[in-house]
Amino acid sequence: MGAIADWLGGACLLAGALLSLAAGIGVLRFPDVLDRMHAATKPQVLGVLLLLLGLALRLRTPSDLGMIVLVAVFQLATAPVAAQMIGRAAYRSGRVDRDLLDTDELAGR
Repeated sequence: MGAIADWLGGACLLAGALLSLAAGIGVLRFPDVLDRMHAATKPQVLGVLLLLLGLALRLRTPSDLGMIVLVAVFQLATAPVAAQMIGRAAYRSGRVDRDLLDTDELAGR
């Protein structure tokens, strides 16, 4: 059972690292704020959660698992809020090309 958990943990660590790498490349390469915001949140959060799952499968001690859960909850609570604030600030400062938006729900504000 321990060997299977170690292999699954290694696979999760590898997948999380690749997703985090893809997020970093997306932040550097995407052309505008909204695309970069997407790259900074979606694959990055999933990558961090996979890394944490891999750590949990490898470490398996109660104190480590408690800390990993706290980090995961903090990541899930802060990344979407930060992305929302970045998107709102970019929109208000005129750094968003409004022609690219499907619906502009903030147009009247």
